[in-house]
Amino acid sequence: MVGYTKGDLTYLPSGSDLARNLARDAEFPSANDYDLTDLSKVSSYYVDVSSRDLLRRELRSVFADEKKKYCCNNLHRFLAQVADKTMIVTTNYDTLLEQAFLEAKKPYDLVVYPADNEDYANAIFWWRDGVPEPEVLKPQDIDIEDLGKTNIIYKMHGSVQNAVGKWDSFVITEEDYIDFLSRMESAVPSAFSAYFASRSFLFLGYGLRDWNLRVLLKKIRKKVGNSPDQSRLSQPISWALLLDPSPFERKIWDRRGVDIYDMKLEDFVEAMQQRWKPVP
Repeated sequence: MVGYTKGDLTYLPSGSDLARNLARDAEFPSANDYDLTDLSKVSSYYVDVSSRDLLRRELRSVFADEKKKYCCNNLHRFLAQVADKTMIVTTNYDTLLEQAFLEAKKPYDLVVYPADNEDYANAIFWWRDGVPEPEVLKPQDIDIEDLGKTNIIYKMHGSVQNAVGKWDSFVITEEDYIDFLSRMESAVPSAFSAYFASRSFLFLGYGLRDWNLRVLLKKIRKKVGNSPDQSRLSQPISWALLLDPSPFERKIWDRRGVDIYDMKLEDFVEAMQQRWKPVP
């Protein structure tokens, strides 16, 4: 399984491309394009016909192969550039965002939900800036006062670690998402939920067609009163960038107090780079 090469650089496959590759390898019993690009469904089948360990090895061969010259893009670099005691929440498994912070020489802590790492169930991995091994913390031991003091990259659906596979974890199969939602208090510690409740979000490239993302957003956002309008007015304004959103997605975002902008991420980054001026 490989990435996509252009010139001297190799690009990570998209979620749908990864699903197709896994479907081919597992001889997925459907020719329907909707099924073939459903990563959680295909991953579940892959595990059923092989094993979880084999799936983890395949994912590591995609996201952590040192022979592949994966390179962070302008969005990763811009986020690292503007980060100032910022929390970035991502569901990606790759380490390109971390790479961008290292290139920019920006300090950051890395927080990862262990997901399918059974040795550390109901825990959180926390790498302090520059430290090679994580602290294994109980979610209830995380204090909201620990947040907002440095940049934090929070990987809710697990991550690879390029050096070794010991800390790898993935929320990827249908069963993983169900388990993730059932362990919400561990996956999203109460200190994080309280921190999120009073802050604005900028969603980059996330759609709400997936039910698991809708449930997640509903759980981590503070709800006041029973009326959607009342709830919206009581929350900080948030924004989402999504190319060609459907009427369904527009309505779902609006009901969750998020203003949606129909534009390409590349155009957003270019415009922000032209306007942004570093604080002296």
